Amino acid sequence: MVFGLDGEFLGRALSTREPLETTHIENLFAAYDIFCRVFAIRPDDTVLFLADKGLDPRVISAIIGLAKARGVTEPLVLMAHSTQISEMPEWAKPHLEKATFVISTWFCSVIDPFAIRMRRDKGQRWVKITYFRNLDLLETPQARFSPDLLGEIIRGTARQYPRNTDFDMHFTDSRGTDLSINVNAEMVDNLLETTRWKGDMFAREDGCYVHYLPCHGPNVYDRTMVKNDDRVIVPINGRLYPQWAVGFERPFADPVEVVFKDDRIVEVNGDGADAAILSDMLVGGTLIELGCGFNPKAPRYEIYPAGSNSPGVLHFGIDLDKPSDYIRRKMPDWEEPPIHMDLVLFDCTVTAGDSVLIDNGYLTSLDDPAVREAARCYGDDVDLLENWPN
Repeated sequence: MVFGLDGEFLGRALSTREPLETTHIENLFAAYDIFCRVFAIRPDDTVLFLADKGLDPRVISAIIGLAKARGVTEPLVLMAHSTQISEMPEWAKPHLEKATFVISTWFCSVIDPFAIRMRRDKGQRWVKITYFRNLDLLETPQARFSPDLLGEIIRGTARQYPRNTDFDMHFTDSRGTDLSINVNAEMVDNLLETTRWKGDMFAREDGCYVHYLPCHGPNVYDRTMVKNDDRVIVPINGRLYPQWAVGFERPFADPVEVVFKDDRIVEVNGDGADAAILSDMLVGGTLIELGCGFNPKAPRYEIYPAGSNSPGVLHFGIDLDKPSDYIRRKMPDWEEPPIHMDLVLFDCTVTAGDSVLIDNGYLTSLDDPAVREAARCYGDDVDLLENWPN
């Protein structure tokens, strides 16, 4: 190593990796191609955009421009004050009933019963753009990561779920997390039949619900397992020690214990201000989704707005018993309403029966032979799958 007189390090052992302009163009057109394929708009579609005033208007223009290029002459944009819409407004429903292709930033998109019926009964195709709020994101590595390869990673994880049997999904880590979800065969069938768990990242299939950027993978647990029936109490029991949460400036300095009993949070324990805030916020809350990252080029430690999308990072999406004043103060313009919170773990081990889905934060399907073979079609499999942006 080489140091200057003042102790400043002067040596260099890695390239700066500053791309040439030609490389920049290559990368951008790769992202453009993926963008156009994910938004699989057809000439006969009736396109509806559920937007909000905080969205980069260039995103709206890009998607509307694509729709017009596909032969859709009158795409409609409905503009809401924010994304924090917890249920579908009555004024939007008549427009939704006429649509065949929906792009949305609204929080209610996945869980609202009306939206679910539109997908199930009318075959509406939906693209949720929680992670595409700025057009400049097209210049990031995650935007040009192949959705086909991402789909193979997801299918590799799906193959690890036990089928036709009951089992425990178990979560552990070195801090003391010990949480179990009792899962039956029907719940797994309900989960894995969704478009996203089939690894189809394109909005082509009737009734689909996909994300763009194509980085936010399907949930390893969510309420689709019980067909979104609010009457069902899922046996989720144990304790969770999250490392961080959306809306908190830094990871937790002191341990925070979150205790679940039969689908609800019954205690939050720990010293310090973070534990006190979370206790007031979370007690009485319900786990509605347990999201997992799948895109190896998503920044690992970027958890805003809804948890990291890096492989094996988990975010526990909690619907709160009451709106949180802390969220209102800290994130008045958050893309999710103050009745929701995402708790994040970077190093959890997750087992489904005897199958290890995640090993100390490493998504084990990355080592699936089919995934490795698919990755080599796009370049160096080690670089693509293991070289994670931090």
